[in-house]
Order: sequence, then structure tokens, then C-alpha cells
Amino acid sequence: MSLGPVMVGLSGLTLTAEEREMLQHPMVGAVILFSRNFENTLQVKALIDEVHALRQPKLLVAVDHEGGRVQRFRSGFTRLPAVRNFGQLYDQDPKRAKRICETAGWLMAVELRAVGVDFSFAPVIDLDYGVSTVIGDRAFHRDPQAVAELTQSYIKGMQRAGMAATAKHFPGHGAVEVDTHLGIARDERRLVDIESEDLIPFERLIHNGLAGVMAAHVIYPQVDDKPAGFSHFWLQRILRQQLQFQGVIFSDDLLMEGAAVAGDVCERAAAALTAGCDMALVCSDFNAICRTLDHLKKFDNAQCTRSARGAGSPASHLRLARMHGRHPISRDQLHNDPQWHQALHVLGPWLEAKPLDLL
Repeated sequence: MSLGPVMVGLSGLTLTAEEREMLQHPMVGAVILFSRNFENTLQVKALIDEVHALRQPKLLVAVDHEGGRVQRFRSGFTRLPAVRNFGQLYDQDPKRAKRICETAGWLMAVELRAVGVDFSFAPVIDLDYGVSTVIGDRAFHRDPQAVAELTQSYIKGMQRAGMAATAKHFPGHGAVEVDTHLGIARDERRLVDIESEDLIPFERLIHNGLAGVMAAHVIYPQVDDKPAGFSHFWLQRILRQQLQFQGVIFSDDLLMEGAAVAGDVCERAAAALTAGCDMALVCSDFNAICRTLDHLKKFDNAQCTRSARGAGSPASHLRLARMHGRHPISRDQLHNDPQWHQALHVLGPWLEAKPLDLL
């Protein structure tokens, strides 16, 4: 069974019988974990191991683990700083900031790999325009060149730890005030302005082999009347054709209010896949997930894309398979690794927890 085009959330700390059955659905390809799925490192590793054991190829397991406000796993993990700290350091010492970014990317990724997580939805490469509270200190910097340099280093660290990177939120979420979890967001800028600013980090990272991109639930009415994650223009013409992106395109969570313009959750999933997403995210509500899976199973796969390279195609399956984590490592091996101790030392001034709290 190949990986399906839907990423789903789970309800708690262990799989229910209904969730085990759901994860066998051919439309499922991945699981995303949240704080509700985490109690401690032993529990979450057991949960991930069970998910991975259900199918071949293994379902992907993902999490939002950026640091700062957005870090789903806490106890037993390094309390990573918000990445704005690295942007502030960049203004004083760019070379040191890039070295520390690589260390932070490695540390984030290797600790997740030690419990079996395949990838984190990171890094955020939105620009910090100072207007978006939902982005805020999740952004590295306002300057696109600085963001490109810092995130390139961060991704290099992730790759050393065996984790593929997913840049978000394409084509840029930092210039809108509305939180798309709660409302409809519109960015009134022209395409030329977005290209000259927000797309620069995406273009730089794509040219260096970026594996994944998450699309924003933001409408750019000067460009298209649909949110980017449902827009053939943004996903196909700009991301695939103009920027030559060859990796996975993820939707953002389709249960967010910013996606409501595309209809109910079933219509949203179909619209996202039709526009060019390889994987649609439905992160909560078991009934909504099941309705979506059954709807997509009936949905003619040829309609899910205007290109033979889209969702459900062999090319899409290959892209998704490349998101599997590499370089497996146990927590005991990690805690005996001098590189881990050195990373904690390097990042020490920014960490919330003392190193001994992590053992």
C-alpha cells in the first residue's frame, strides 16, 4: 500500500481501535502529533512505533516543533528558543548566527528522531513585518536575505540529523494581521512585491534541495481569489513552474477558519489536492477525518491535479517517501553523543531548561 494524500491527527496518548482502523485507510499517508499526544518520551516513542508498525511503507509521523511558542513536546526535550533570537544575533554577528542556527536545527531534529518522528514542520521562513501576532517571533528576521541565510544553515543541521525540512508558509504569511486559525486573511500586496521580498527565501532554499513546503491559508486578491493552498496559480505556476520546486506540497490544517472559503472539510481536501498539494492535513475531529477519507476515496484521482505529477501520481508517492526520517538513533545513544552535549553548551544562553533536566 502506498502513502495516501491525507495527514491525520490522533485523539490522545495511545491509539484507539477506531484510529488503528482509520490509519489503514488507503487515503492516509501520515500522522501529525500535538501536545495532546504527548506525556513523556517513552509514551510518545511507543505511540510512534505503533503507528510505524501498522503499514508498509511506514506512515509518516510529523509534528510542529519549531521552538519558542510552537513546540509540542516539552518534558525530556530541549526547550528550544524562538528563532527570532537567531535573527537578532545575525544583526551583530552573521557568521556566528548561522553556526548556531545549524546547531539548533540539528538539535531539534535529532531529539525528534530519537523518538521516531520523521519530520518537523520547520523552519518558518515568513518575514517578520511586525504585524502578524501568529507569526511574530516564529520568524527569523524581516530581511529576506537574512532569513534565507539563517534557514539554509538551520536546514543543513536538520539534514545532518536525518530529517527533511518543510518551509512554511508559502508564499508568505508575515504581512497579514489575521490569524488564519481564527479568520480569513487577505494580503493586498501585488505579486511583484511578494516576489521581491517573501519569495526570496523560498527560491534560495528550493535551489538547495528543499524537501517540503507548506502553503498558507492566505488570500492574495491582487494575484488570485483563492487562498494559496487552494490556488493552482500559486502552487503550479509559481511554486512548481517558476521556482521549479520538486518536493512535497502540504496544505495547512484544513479545519482552520482560514480554509473555510473552500467549503466543508471534504471540499477543502479535494480543492487542495486539485490545486496541487501532495498531502492535505486534517488535524483533529475523528468524524471529519473519516468523512474526508471516504470522500477522497470516491473522488476520481485524475481530478486531484491538473498534472500527472500531482497527488496520487508516482511522482507524488516518491516525494512523500523522501520525507521518511533517516539515521535512526536511540535516546541513550543521543545522550552519550558528545555532539549532543556540545550543542547544549553552544545553545546554553538561549535555553529555558538546564541540560540535566533533559536526561
